[in-house]
Amino acid sequence: QVQLVESGGGLVQPGGSLRLSCAASGSIFSISAMGWYRQAPGKERELVAAITNGGSTNYADSVKGRFTISRDNAKNTLYLQMNSLKPEDTAVYFCKAKRLRTMILPEYNYWGQGTQVTVSS
Repeated sequence: QVQLVESGGGLVQPGGSLRLSCAASGSIFSISAMGWYRQAPGKERELVAAITNGGSTNYADSVKGRFTISRDNAKNTLYLQMNSLKPEDTAVYFCKAKRLRTMILPEYNYWGQGTQVTVSS
């Protein structure tokens, strides 16, 4: 079982920066990839950025060049550096960890509780 706890959200002006963190605990040996998703009111949850254990990354077109995802395996922590923030970045940001299939369990996605990011002047 894996637990994810996000932190670092808050209120920031357009053009500002925030750094989100996601601490993973539990059966972290089974995690193959992690990512950040976001969900604004009335909208579907969407992928923001993802990273594999090997460091390969993927970003939504809307955040390319502004956001950077990274993973510190020693600290079991996922980060999202968000620069040049825009009002449309306002959303609840969720951390996700993908568990590999095991001898007795199928693959599974774990989610954090979310952290609010508000970009407004």
